[in-house]
Amino acid sequence: MNYSNLQNFKESSGYDIDGFWFPRVTKIVNIKSKPALYYFYAEMNNFSAGEAVKKKSAAEGTLIHEIVEKIFIGEKPQIDEIVKPAINTFLEFLEKKNIQIDPDFIEKRIINFDERYAGTLDALALIDGKFGVLDIKTSQAIYRDYNLQTSAYMAALEKDFKNLQTRWILRIDQIRTCLKCGATLREKGGRIKIRSAWQNGKYNPNMKNCEHEWGELKGDVELKEFPCWQQDFKAFLGAKKLWEWENEYWLKQTGYL
Repeated sequence: MNYSNLQNFKESSGYDIDGFWFPRVTKIVNIKSKPALYYFYAEMNNFSAGEAVKKKSAAEGTLIHEIVEKIFIGEKPQIDEIVKPAINTFLEFLEKKNIQIDPDFIEKRIINFDERYAGTLDALALIDGKFGVLDIKTSQAIYRDYNLQTSAYMAALEKDFKNLQTRWILRIDQIRTCLKCGATLREKGGRIKIRSAWQNGKYNPNMKNCEHEWGELKGDVELKEFPCWQQDFKAFLGAKKLWEWENEYWLKQTGYL
């Protein structure tokens, strides 16, 4: 990415905290190749169209994110109709799964002084008797890239929380399912994406010629635990080293390098 000046680089890539500048975890992780993103742009008419879909999709994701965090701390936020199916399913999920959240650690800025980076934590949670990092995503799947991000949070917190045990990804989305073949339709950011139906690990051939009959829009909630984070953190540090190499010019101007 090209930066117009040092201030632009600092604001978009990190945080000024107590007179010191730290690179942002999510910015570091973005150095990793993302094949799914390349396929997304390839399906768009042009780059500008792709950026417009990304911007709208991000706004919808942020809306879900904000509502969920308010629910976690006991508030009763107004639920926008555009994300109501996702939130309703999330509320049903909460009734079955006991998730306890520390209100002081929602959207909390954290710093790893040893490795010199900072990030914003979604939440610290107690789930099934385990204490750990909870990261909220609004994607159509749980991607391995998330392991890099959450491992960085675990490493930043382990000295202050000796009882920190694990981490989870809480994915919240909404889809329509074909009543005939089981394929799913996801519309986000104005983009419609149909995914094949799989049965017992095998592709459902009925989808190919199916005249889809889409059911009502419903939420799709998934909670997945990733307890072993140390190897992921080594990979994060590798990504950080590459990111520092890529941005050496600006990092030297900040005094970081």
